[in-house]
Amino acid sequence: MSAGSAVPTGPLPAAPVRRAPRLRLGGGWAGFAVRRAGGLLMSMLLLVLVTFLIVPLLPGDPARAIAGTNSSPATLAAIRERLNLDEPLATRFVHYLGDIASGRLGTSFRFDTPVADIVATRLPYTVQLVIPAVLLSLVIAVPLGMAVGVLTRDGRRRRLGVAFGTIAGLLASAPVYVVATLLIVLFSISLGLLPSGGATTPSALVLPIAALCIGPAFAIARVVRQETASVLAQDYMRTARGHRLGSVRLHLRHALPNLVTSVLTLTGLVLTSLLGGTIILENVFTYPGLGTEVVQAIINKDYPVIQGIILVVGMLALLVNLLVDVVLGIVDPRTLEGGRRGH
Repeated sequence: MSAGSAVPTGPLPAAPVRRAPRLRLGGGWAGFAVRRAGGLLMSMLLLVLVTFLIVPLLPGDPARAIAGTNSSPATLAAIRERLNLDEPLATRFVHYLGDIASGRLGTSFRFDTPVADIVATRLPYTVQLVIPAVLLSLVIAVPLGMAVGVLTRDGRRRRLGVAFGTIAGLLASAPVYVVATLLIVLFSISLGLLPSGGATTPSALVLPIAALCIGPAFAIARVVRQETASVLAQDYMRTARGHRLGSVRLHLRHALPNLVTSVLTLTGLVLTSLLGGTIILENVFTYPGLGTEVVQAIINKDYPVIQGIILVVGMLALLVNLLVDVVLGIVDPRTLEGGRRGH
């Protein structure tokens, strides 16, 4: 061996030390926090403005709804003055901002109590439906979507794929009140197995939760199936199959983690939609949540209650989206650079 090709016998040079990345304002968690804080603030301001303006556009006179149709003009004028309905719109908006800042959310025309107290009483009932519905949707959707995606990969079992797509598409697009009505007819009226309304017993929650989660579960399952087929076609999955890994280990350890980002994104969207869907659902089941209360408030022209419930539901939706973005940033740091781009 020549001297020029001799193998060095000295100690190996030390590997270069990587410095910790600096926290830049335009990227990473700092940039994410700035972007999301600015977006959240703008969304909240827009939500406050919309909830204030939507109520004056509603037809009807709350003073007449309170006093009755045969009330005298003097009585109606006194009620409007007491409720500040005779003030200019700009002045009423200032009062509205003050009510939000104080945490009272205004005073109910009908009950003469703070709207915040009414929301605090009704909100737990709505959450009691929404959270189990979301969890049940995921429990159904992820295994079902993955199973169908595995069974129909590479064009296999076309009949199963067509049947699943048809049934899932039908159930995912069915209006929640139609699903709720069918469940009541089947399980309450025909079979007499479950109560058709109320919230007095745990069994009364079964049908509302089922009606609320059926559509989202199959909507998520369709996406999980498509994502599963995409993941199984990747090179690293072919390599894993080449090592003859067991089916359970192959799909749970290598395929499932790559579905987490899509599932989390869908979960945020589903939870947001379920908050709105409960408004209709609760009235079908005469359930004492925010949905039933806001419908009664609309009938009785109780403007502050309408504004307060819409504001709280909107705020919850914004916070849910923020939480999902934070979890996505933890699971997949690439999303910090551009929100949910590419998903």
